[in-house]
Amino acid sequence: MGRGKIEIKKIENATNRQVTYSKRRNGLFKKAQELTVLCDAKVSLIMFSSTGKFHEFLSPNISTKGFFDLYQKTTGIDLWNSHYERMEENYRSLKEINKKLRREIRQRMGGDLNELNIKELQALEAKMDSSLLAIRERKYHVIKTQTDKHKKKVRNLEERHANLVMDLEAKLDGQDGIVETGGYYESTMGLLPTGASNLYALRLYQNQQPPLVLHHGTNDLRLA
Repeated sequence: MGRGKIEIKKIENATNRQVTYSKRRNGLFKKAQELTVLCDAKVSLIMFSSTGKFHEFLSPNISTKGFFDLYQKTTGIDLWNSHYERMEENYRSLKEINKKLRREIRQRMGGDLNELNIKELQALEAKMDSSLLAIRERKYHVIKTQTDKHKKKVRNLEERHANLVMDLEAKLDGQDGIVETGGYYESTMGLLPTGASNLYALRLYQNQQPPLVLHHGTNDLRLA
């Protein structure tokens, strides 16, 4: 029993459509390769799937450029002429834009002004004023940002300094035998009568006045 005839119409199911495309594409490529070998033919196949994926087969005995050159020679159709003309037109347009931009830059720098009439000069002046205003606004913004940044750094340093001072004061307040003598601080703990303690001394000099020493556990004040 032979195969049923398949109706030639678009396959609605996307998965089935892709599977059919892959199978038939491979079949066409196989036939093209056989035709190239058996008949020494020059064959080129170009395909784009419904998803835009590109597939190509080209006989190994010719390059892509050679194939299209042969096509142009045989059919008398110039494939590149229209493309070259579009490229040339685009080049002329870009060249003119570049020329205008260069002239505008020179005019903004004070050159090429002789050919401008009063309206054009007024328009150029308005553009310069607008540009100057934008530059000044940006400058002030940068200055403010940098100023705020430096102020924040200063506040952080002040907070660190205050914390260090508080830590130092807390440590000094916790020591025994501290005597204040006109800006000079000295804390000394001598050996106890039993000899069980070590000597501890913390000195913070604010001037060179000779300190008073209070020996721990006594009322004896002496010059150091």
